[in-house]
Amino acid sequence: MNAVPVGPGRRVERLPRTPSQTIGPYFGFALPWDDGPFVVAEGTAGAIRVSGRVTDGHGDPVPDCLIETWQADPAGHFDHPADGNAGAGFKGFGRCPTDEDGRFSILTLKPGRVADLAGELQAPHIDVSVFARGLLKRLVTRIYFDDEAEANSSDPILTAVPDLQVRATLIAVRTDDGYRFDIRLQGDGETVFFDL
Repeated sequence: MNAVPVGPGRRVERLPRTPSQTIGPYFGFALPWDDGPFVVAEGTAGAIRVSGRVTDGHGDPVPDCLIETWQADPAGHFDHPADGNAGAGFKGFGRCPTDEDGRFSILTLKPGRVADLAGELQAPHIDVSVFARGLLKRLVTRIYFDDEAEANSSDPILTAVPDLQVRATLIAVRTDDGYRFDIRLQGDGETVFFDL
């Protein structure tokens, strides 16, 4: 502790400074999600695993990120009061922290197509929020699927990204155990993020 003089014969004790932070402090009471990265339980018929890695502008892993997902069920309905057709028990929400290598994994069902506000069908996708140190606002992106080429070709959001290399940052690639979707926060190959 440092003492700071404040006048003749008086000193006020000052506590040591805490480390500089862009945002925070964090309080974990609202962050834990009981189901964590399990949008559906292990062994659910038709379950898929979407896994990936979050990296920074240098390509280094981001070990303290939080990936949050929200999606429609396989029939294209949301667990929301405005959508009375959502599948029973399918919340469509997951939350996964990254590990020391920046890796995350969500177990879910592949979403169905949903209509946008203009009534146009969107390709199957998962909405993603990225929370990390240094971010004053969450980053928002989407996960599309490479085996949905026909639906992807007419998706109003996906086709709004004209550069095919840039568009590819929104598309998860099929693997032996599900889909791979990496998130690059900045630099070459930066993932497309939406300004919401």
